[in-house]
Amino acid sequence: MEEKLRDYFDEMVVYKDLKKSNFFKSLSLPSFLRDWVLKKFEDEDGEFDIEEIAQFVQTYLPKKEDWDVGIKNRIIMEYENVKILTKIMVNIDISTQEISFYLPAFDLSPHETIIEADVWQECKEQLSQGRECWGVVELGYRPPTEQPRQPGKIKLISFTDFCPYVVDLDYYKELRAEFSVHEWIDILLGAIDYNASGYKDEPEKRAVLTRLLPFVEKRLNLMELAPKGTGKSYIYGSISKYGNLSAGYMTRAKLFYDLGKHLEGLVYNSDFIAFDEIQKMQFSDMKEMGAALQTYMENGNVTISGHSGLADAGIILLGNIPQEIMDDTKLMIGDLPSLFHDTAMLDRFHGFIKGWEIPRMNDDMKISGWGLNSEYFCTILHLLRDDASYRAIVDEIVEYPEKSDTRDAEAVKRIATAYLKLLFPHVRNSSDVNRREFMQYCLRPAYKMRKSIRRQQGILDIEYRGKDIPVFTVKGE
Repeated sequence: MEEKLRDYFDEMVVYKDLKKSNFFKSLSLPSFLRDWVLKKFEDEDGEFDIEEIAQFVQTYLPKKEDWDVGIKNRIIMEYENVKILTKIMVNIDISTQEISFYLPAFDLSPHETIIEADVWQECKEQLSQGRECWGVVELGYRPPTEQPRQPGKIKLISFTDFCPYVVDLDYYKELRAEFSVHEWIDILLGAIDYNASGYKDEPEKRAVLTRLLPFVEKRLNLMELAPKGTGKSYIYGSISKYGNLSAGYMTRAKLFYDLGKHLEGLVYNSDFIAFDEIQKMQFSDMKEMGAALQTYMENGNVTISGHSGLADAGIILLGNIPQEIMDDTKLMIGDLPSLFHDTAMLDRFHGFIKGWEIPRMNDDMKISGWGLNSEYFCTILHLLRDDASYRAIVDEIVEYPEKSDTRDAEAVKRIATAYLKLLFPHVRNSSDVNRREFMQYCLRPAYKMRKSIRRQQGILDIEYRGKDIPVFTVKGE
């Protein structure tokens, strides 16, 4: 299987050994950065020099505490140009035409920075590809002046794109056809650092992969409650450079739009926002946040005091659950913040992930071998979000009663579309779809995920009690 994977995916494969991960654990790198570094330093047998990697990380991947004093001192006081590998976001001021940038990892905001015209001309093609980019940024300092009067600013000297290769989505789709669905499931697990042979059966494997659905489908809103130690935070916080894992405290400004700083929030700059340990999560204004979330989760609209925009990040709730209520016929969400007890809010969640179907992590489940480069894989999933052809296929082949609830129909079809992208990316039209496999791997799981949401609504409100979602079928099955 590994030989077949390497033959077909070639440069997109990297050797990962998480059973011997103490070295990388000490570096605190997310998977996509770890695999990028491994790809840079590994030989064809997967061997690398630990000291060489450690030196690179120390030089180019500083921690926030290194930035606050050490790196700022080098740039501002010593007039040194410094290169770091990080996420960068560009801001173009309409009134002044001044171009600035934002480094989220270090809280370096646009009013402290500048991209001068000549540098912008050199870097604009790379920096204007999206709202945010990963790459090696070279920083310098423009000191304050009296005539004309202008403040000192950190300036961008150069930018080198993070991705060292061209990601060919069509090639990825074509290669999927070379593998069975069972082989493909194992490949996907390896891409997110799991060892497929460590699971007892395929339902366990598929339960883990359900967590990837918001990676491939826009504005897919899910809720997961699971026992501790099943890897929720790891998948949502480490695998993709396009996602955001938040915990502790959340404000409307941070999530949607900061009026004071004129900065777009997380929903604009992420494929998904996962609220970790949701039972402990605090919101700045529960009522205000509830109203904003409901509107956003319904249609992607962000409307705040004169600001209006559209975003497509999914909202994910992650929490722990005691064993005695691991049952969707019981109230499972009682410990969640009160804003999520409202049935109208619950309706905006497309599906529920039963995290207790995912086994607790152990060493046998950690990859030790060749797998898809996580950095490459998360980029593929990000690109699949823009492909509307899969939804067109789902609309064509899925049938349900005409008077079905609109939100139920949308939820099931949206989740089924995400499964189709994830497990069968090679299908190009409805005739390519194996109806039996689609029912087993896409439509039936989507139906069950939505059904759990409906059951929770029925427990909270008599209006929903006994109202089940309709039966969904596949044309030609």
